Amino acid sequence: MKEPQRIQLNVRVTKDTADKLDEIVDYYQENTKIGRIYKGDVLTDIIEKSYDIMQKQKRLNR
Repeated sequence: MKEPQRIQLNVRVTKDTADKLDEIVDYYQENTKIGRIYKGDVLTDIIEKSYDIMQKQKRLNR
């Protein structure tokens, strides 16, 4: 199976936001059984879930 194409995003966030992301990554690490969890994996999961919610809301508003 072909690996999805990846791009690198360089963003600046506040220290507080970075700390929250670290805490979320730790939570994912403790509560999943798939091995090492990376920040990119967590951000991808959050974005995909948010996108799904947005799409559902858009359909409901039509």
